[in-house]
Amino acid sequence: MQNSQQIIELKNVSKSFGSFEVLKNLDLGLEKDKVNIIIGRSGGGKSVLIKHIIGLLKPDQGQVLIHGEDIVPMNEREMARIRRGFGMLFQEAALFDSFNVEENVAFPLVEHTRKTNSEIRDIVHAKLSSVGLAGMGHKMPSELSGGMRKRVGLARALVMEPAIVLFDEPTSGLDPVMAAAINELIVRTQQEFGATCVVISHDIDATMKIADTIYMLYDGTIIAQGTSEEMKQWDDPVVRQFIRGEAKGPIQVT
Repeated sequence: MQNSQQIIELKNVSKSFGSFEVLKNLDLGLEKDKVNIIIGRSGGGKSVLIKHIIGLLKPDQGQVLIHGEDIVPMNEREMARIRRGFGMLFQEAALFDSFNVEENVAFPLVEHTRKTNSEIRDIVHAKLSSVGLAGMGHKMPSELSGGMRKRVGLARALVMEPAIVLFDEPTSGLDPVMAAAINELIVRTQQEFGATCVVISHDIDATMKIADTIYMLYDGTIIAQGTSEEMKQWDDPVVRQFIRGEAKGPIQVT
């Protein structure tokens, strides 16, 4: 039975690519109405984990529960229903270069709803305003800075009012000021839109500031989880080394 506070659960999930085992009997429960941040080394399986959550990958064994439903045996039609409850901000924003900002944000509404053009326009303008881009709908992606592209991507992720929003390294490649602005938007996404946020990150400073719960993925499994203060006090030398950003320790620098 699903924990009522956990909107996403992975149970005993394993995934290998050839002889390389990426996820190893992994158990994870992500809390509803919280900012959940998954940290871990680059190439350590965080993106593979996210792809299991949205059904782009199937585990070799285990269950992936979304709102209590196991998505592993679902077909593509059933998965399409589940995915409509997700918003996704990709690392590079993944905008359509031939669409302007307004068209990019409107795309999910055009594809998945029967709303009128006027209704779509009103929703798009409201979402652009909420991410600080009012009046920018006519711009093309090529005219935008990296931070602006991320904000357009967030507006598009929110346009269907999803219960869950996934952020894949949302501050990657941004300067510190824009990264801070994006982190504030993540918190606002949870507080103002009532979404559960799932963030993949290796930005420890930002994680410590905005996370409700932090989960550390290492060697294919979750080795620690807790609040920022709890993670800072964690005794495991692997967790301590990663949180402190130290070169020396059990995590080998290769």
